[in-house]
Amino acid sequence: MNDTADTAADTAAAAAAGADAAAGAEAAGPAVVVVRPGQGETLTLGTTRMRVLEDGSHTAHRLGLTESVLAPHTPGPPQHRHARHDEGFYVLSGTVRFTVGAQDHDAGAGTFVMVPAGAPHTFANISGRPAVMLSMFTPDLYVQYFRDLQDTIADGRPLTPDANLRTMSRYATRPAARPAP
Repeated sequence: MNDTADTAADTAAAAAAGADAAAGAEAAGPAVVVVRPGQGETLTLGTTRMRVLEDGSHTAHRLGLTESVLAPHTPGPPQHRHARHDEGFYVLSGTVRFTVGAQDHDAGAGTFVMVPAGAPHTFANISGRPAVMLSMFTPDLYVQYFRDLQDTIADGRPLTPDANLRTMSRYATRPAARPAP
């Protein structure tokens, strides 16, 4: 009888362990993504080098995140407004000038700038040193915009303000009215 009792106990323990493992896997949810230094998709947009840390494929398109290195004296895009996504910027190093409407904000390391949908904005590195920032997009809509810009450059077409605005228009983004001088 001991053999039968031991076998039944072993079977019950194995079933409980299997159930615990299944419950643990279910509780863990989706897979965690880790992007280490040097990893991630790299995009080159003129004098800006961008690394895509999250393109939305792991967040059900709720969030996109990039790291950008802006070379010294890098002009930003034409001032624009997003209709369908918010954009946040966290400056890691250097200084980035954010222009919101007619107001300039020089943002140094440790500064966070949140731009809600509809707010007119642009940014640039007007300094003689590189600047690095994280950009967050909710939802992730704008990550593909940067890929499209890189494709424009790769096709040998110049990245003019007009070309930039045409590409923006595909992502619920339009130019902002130019502020009065």
